[in-house]
Amino acid sequence: MAKQERAIRTRRAILEAAGAVFDEHGYTSTTIAMVLERAEVTKGALYFHFPSKESLAQAVLDEQVPFGAVPPQTCKVQEIIDMTFVVGERLLSNSLLRGSVRLAVDQETPSSVDHGEPFRQWAERLTVLLELARERGELLPTVRPRETVEMIVGAFTGIQLMSRALTGRADLGGRLSVLWSHILPSIAVPGLLQHLDSAADRGARVLATLDPLDAEEREPTHV
Repeated sequence: MAKQERAIRTRRAILEAAGAVFDEHGYTSTTIAMVLERAEVTKGALYFHFPSKESLAQAVLDEQVPFGAVPPQTCKVQEIIDMTFVVGERLLSNSLLRGSVRLAVDQETPSSVDHGEPFRQWAERLTVLLELARERGELLPTVRPRETVEMIVGAFTGIQLMSRALTGRADLGGRLSVLWSHILPSIAVPGLLQHLDSAADRGARVLATLDPLDAEEREPTHV
């Protein structure tokens, strides 16, 4: 059991280090040596978990969607809003998430790494929620959940990239608030609008309700 726990911690340390390096340097310029130095693990430990840079990049990409986990809401439109704000808030400080996002949009990420997978995972998860929202009478009858979700995912991607370029994502919460102010009247029934919370600080407030281990970014554990 101790060996298993140590292996889990080592794998996490490698992923967090890789996320930071991919975020800072992009796929092409990142080397295994950089990740080893940041993670403070041996080459054998890294290759035990990840046999190549491609497999390491894929693992970082696969970590992206779980960062959007939020407390369930009775109103599923609010739950979707919360997911976008929580991801936006985590992007300010979580190197693994930032690395995953950079890999997903990095044109130099090779075809051997499926950088479209996070987009598909986001679309699947949010479509389920939006379908539930429709069943509960939260949506206008003209809304097509899958098409709407893909628009939201694409818009979020573009906005966070713009925010990263202009302010290092410091204004991302405000930009998301503006995004939702335009989207919500076109998808939600009028009676719901006044009850939805899409204020710029929504992400910070949702994170504060989570378990402290989730609400605060943990330092990598080196083994």
